[in-house]
Amino acid sequence: MILKNKSKTVVHNMMRYWSILIIIMTTSCTSQNKPPMEYAYTNDLVNETSPYLLQHAHNPVNWKPWGEKALDQAKKENKLIIISIGYAACHWCHVMEHESFEDPEVAKIMNSNYINIKVDREERPDVDQVYMNAVQLMTGSGGWPLNVITLPDGRPVWGGTYFPKGNWVDALKQVSDLYQKQPDKLLEYADKLEQGIKAVDIVEVNTDEINFDKEYIATAVDQWSKNFDHQKGGTKRVPKFMMPNNYTFLLRYAHQTKDKDLLDFVTNTLIKISYGGVYDHVGGGFARYSTDGKWHVPHFEKMLYDNAQLVSLYSDAYLVTKDPWFKEVVYETLEFVSRELTNKEGAFYSSLDADSKTPTGELEEGAYYVWTKEELKTLIGNDYDLFANYYNINTYGLWEKGNYVLIRKDDTEDFCKAHNIEGQSLSKKIENWKEILLKHREKRSRPRLDDKTLTSWNALMVKGYLDAYRVFGEEKFLKAALKNGNFIKNKQLKKDNSLYHNYKDGKSTINGYLEDYAMVIEAFIELYQNTLDDEWLDISKNLTEYTLNHFLDKEKNIFYFTSDEDPALIARTIESSDNVIPASNSVMAKNLFLLSHYYDASDYKKLSEQMLHNIQPQITSYASGYSNWLDLMVNYSYNFYEVVVVGDDAKDKLQEFNTTYVPNRLLAGSTSESEKALLKNRFVEDETLFYICVNNSCKYPVDTPEAALKLLD
Repeated sequence: MILKNKSKTVVHNMMRYWSILIIIMTTSCTSQNKPPMEYAYTNDLVNETSPYLLQHAHNPVNWKPWGEKALDQAKKENKLIIISIGYAACHWCHVMEHESFEDPEVAKIMNSNYINIKVDREERPDVDQVYMNAVQLMTGSGGWPLNVITLPDGRPVWGGTYFPKGNWVDALKQVSDLYQKQPDKLLEYADKLEQGIKAVDIVEVNTDEINFDKEYIATAVDQWSKNFDHQKGGTKRVPKFMMPNNYTFLLRYAHQTKDKDLLDFVTNTLIKISYGGVYDHVGGGFARYSTDGKWHVPHFEKMLYDNAQLVSLYSDAYLVTKDPWFKEVVYETLEFVSRELTNKEGAFYSSLDADSKTPTGELEEGAYYVWTKEELKTLIGNDYDLFANYYNINTYGLWEKGNYVLIRKDDTEDFCKAHNIEGQSLSKKIENWKEILLKHREKRSRPRLDDKTLTSWNALMVKGYLDAYRVFGEEKFLKAALKNGNFIKNKQLKKDNSLYHNYKDGKSTINGYLEDYAMVIEAFIELYQNTLDDEWLDISKNLTEYTLNHFLDKEKNIFYFTSDEDPALIARTIESSDNVIPASNSVMAKNLFLLSHYYDASDYKKLSEQMLHNIQPQITSYASGYSNWLDLMVNYSYNFYEVVVVGDDAKDKLQEFNTTYVPNRLLAGSTSESEKALLKNRFVEDETLFYICVNNSCKYPVDTPEAALKLLD
C-alpha cells in the first residue's frame, strides 16, 4: 500500500498518542470458567442466519448484530462499543468465547459498560477490513478473533486479537474508566487513528509513462525468490500458508520463460504441500495452513476458498508435469467438496471447523482427523507396517498426546523400490486403507459446518471445477460448475445486475462487495470459455458495468470494496494487495483485460492498464503480495493470444486444445454464425477452424488443435 507522506506522519503521530494511552496489561491470569448453562441466556443473535453468530446466541453477553440499530443505541446511551469479529471455523475464536463470553462475570462487565456487537467476518468483510486496519496500525499485527473498542460513533480507540480472560477484563475496565474520567484523550486518539485508517488504503495515481516490461517482472521474481524454501517448499517462514495464487503465477511464469529452476521450485512446493498433513490423506481436501515448517500439522479448519483455488492450481500443475499424484489430489479434493461442502441446490458451504469433540466429549482441535497407533493397528491389520512406513507413523508423523497426523515423505516409485512392492499393488492397498479409515472416521463427532453460502467463494469453486474440467475432461466437473453458476444467476443476481453476498436457508440479505462481482465475472468468463454459451459472457459484461457505476473511483482508477449504495463506514476501503485470496481489484483488472478483447472495448483495456500502472510501484519490494497483478503484467509484457474456434466441432476441438497448458490466451468460439466481436464473419459452412491472433494480427486459420498450438510461441 502507498501512503502519502502526510499520511505517514499521521500514522506515526497516532502511534505516539497510542504509546501515551497504551494500557499495560498483566501477562498471566488464572481462568475460573464456569460450565456454560445451555440456553440460560439468549441475545439478539438468535435471529441471525450466520452459524458463527448463532454460536454466540446463548452467551450471557448481550450481543447484537452489526447494524444501524446497535450503532444508534450506542450513540443514544453514549456507550463505548465492543466489536468482536471472527468466523465459524476459527479455533481461537472458540477459545475466547469459552473463556470470556460464556462467563457471566465477564459478561456483566461488558453489558454494563459497552454495547456489544458480534460480526461474522465472512458475512461482513467490509467491517472486518476497517477494524483490521485499525488493529494493525495500533499493534503492528492482526488476526482473528479481532476485538476492538470504539467510541459511540464507531471510531476505534483500542484493539487486539485473542485475549486471555484476565487480560480482557483488565482492558475493559481500564478503557471504560478512561472514557468516564478523561474522554478527551480517547477522542483525540480516535481522531488520529481515523486519519491513519483512511491513509492505509490510499492508492496514488501513477503519472509516469506506462511501461510493463519483462525486465521489471524478472527483477520482482528474483527478489521474491530469495525467500524460497527450496528444500521444504513454500517460503522460509512458519506458519506456512499455501497461497495458491502465488504458485499459479510462478507456474505460469516459469513455463513461459522456460525457467527450469523456478518450475522445479513450484513443483517441489506442490508435492511437499500435498504430501504433508495439511492435505487430508483420508478424505481429500486441504486445511488452511501448516503450523510447522514441513507442512505437517495444520490449523485443521477446511475453507472453501483454499480448496477451490488449490484445485485450479493442481489441475494446471498436472498439465505441465503430467504427475498422476496431482490428478489424484484434484479428484480427491473435489470428492471432498461434493461430499461435505455442497448442498442440494449445488451451492457450496463455507467451511468446516478446526475443532470437534473427542470421545470424552471435549472440543479439541484436529480431533476428527488424527490417529493413535493403536487405532491404526486395529483398523489396518496385517498391512500396518507398510501403512506406517508410507504415512510415517513414527517420530516424523507424531504430533502430540500420542496422536499422529498422516504425512508422506517418499514418492510412490521410491517407496515401491524400498519396500519391494509393485505400484499397482500399492495403489490398491492405499485405496483400501483410505476406505477403511474414512468409514471409521465418519463415526466420530464431526467438525461443525458453516453452512452459509458466500457468492465470491462459490465463484472461486466454480472456477476450480471448470479448471479441473478443462484439464481432465470429466463431465461431472462441468455439471457441478454449471449447477452452481445457475444457482448464482437465479438466486444471487438481482434484476438490476447487482449481486447478493450471502445465502442461507433460502435468504440473501447482504449486498455484494467488489469481491463478489470480481469473482463471479471471472467464473462466468470461464464458464463461457468452457461451454461457448454467450449468456455467461453477457452476464459478465453486465456485472462489470454495474461495478463501474457503483464501485469505481473515477479519479484514481481503482475500485472501492463497497458499493456507493451501501451505508458508509468510518472508512471506504480499497483492497489492492493479493493475499490468500487475490485482491478484488487485481481480479477486476484481469476481467477488464479479457472483456476488452471479447467486446472490443478500448475503455476496459485502458482502465485495466491504469489500475496495474497505479499498483506497479508497490510490486518490486513485495512481489508475493501482488502475484495476481504480476500475472496481469505478463499478459501485457509477453504475447497474449486470442484463440478462436468456429464450426460444428468447435466444442470437441476446444477440449483437445485444452489438453496443453497455454496460460497466455483467451478462448472464444461458436458452432454457428455470431455477431460477437471475435466471431463475426468467421463461420465457414462444413468446416471448423482455429483463428489465432495476437496484438491485432491474425495468422491464417487452421483446422486442427495441433496446428493451432504450433502457431503459438
